[in-house]
Amino acid sequence: MAPAGMSTSSAVTLHINGDKYTLPVDHRTTLLDALRERLDLTGTKKGCDQGQCGACTVLVDGRRTVSCLQFAVAAEGREITTIEGVADGHSPDGLHPVQQAFVELDGYQCGYCTPGQICSALGVLEEHAAGWPSAVTDDVRPEAGPPPLTPEEIAERMSGNLCRCGAYVSIVRAVARAAEQSAARAYAQPSAQPSTRPGTQPAGGVKEQVA
Repeated sequence: MAPAGMSTSSAVTLHINGDKYTLPVDHRTTLLDALRERLDLTGTKKGCDQGQCGACTVLVDGRRTVSCLQFAVAAEGREITTIEGVADGHSPDGLHPVQQAFVELDGYQCGYCTPGQICSALGVLEEHAAGWPSAVTDDVRPEAGPPPLTPEEIAERMSGNLCRCGAYVSIVRAVARAAEQSAARAYAQPSAQPSTRPGTQPAGGVKEQVA
């Protein structure tokens, strides 16, 4: 029980997919529940609710985050990207290359874990490009640069996202293809400015929304 006179809720402003949402939340509300139950952004899925399955993965300031373990109040003022904000319009279908690769290579079956898999894959590509090693990286020296993005590297880096349908082989292939396409795009547009969120285009305008 909170001490007398101490509030257990407050209004927060969340920056999600280029928009701002202001809403009152209980301080115990997770980012996942705020997204799904308060803002109707239901693409982010609730699986184990214990940070073990990765179904609720979103990007917070470009870093992978399991939103079931993040308090909404702790995410105030940070840039949050959910699956609804990933598409960038580069493909004929308007999908991000990671999304397109998942579709083309059957990187899903029931689809429940797919939003978290895609958000995690975006984080993986950014981490790899920044030279972050994984548990299976042979040479972890900073001067060695990014290691080859082998199937083993991808599987290890994506290991926090479970797929109960067992589509892991196709998921690894999809991430590998997206990495190749991202590298090709970067090579073709060397002067392009980096996006404000991993894998997305900078938001044009910011809409104020009050939930």
